[in-house]
Amino acid sequence: MSDTMPLISVVDDDRSVCRAVGQLLQAAGYPVETFASAGEFLGSPALTRTACLVLDIHLNGVSGFDLQQRLTADRSGIPIIFITAHDDVPTRKMARRAGVVAYLPKPFDGRDLLAAIRGAVGGDTRRPVMPSPL
Repeated sequence: MSDTMPLISVVDDDRSVCRAVGQLLQAAGYPVETFASAGEFLGSPALTRTACLVLDIHLNGVSGFDLQQRLTADRSGIPIIFITAHDDVPTRKMARRAGVVAYLPKPFDGRDLLAAIRGAVGGDTRRPVMPSPL
């Protein structure tokens, strides 16, 4: 891992997803920290160092939407990529309104995630990755 690469944080209560996404990002050269909950992420030093957050929407306890709203209220500026196994039209609409960089239904293609991260850390958020409407 290179110190020049931006830190990517992953918050998902499914440990296998954290592990798989972490391995993908590490293989691409990104330093990665994974968290099982929003609270774990908020209480970590990674909060102030995270360049992009890969965030599950449906977490136990504080949801991904709740965490995104808190980060927005705190003016953190962390670009967020939502991931979810519960893809539906209302969730997509909420994600679009939240202004996230990307929304990827599980299972997603690793190339799509890497492209979204490159866009987020490179500052190119003009074309968010969103699935076609249902």
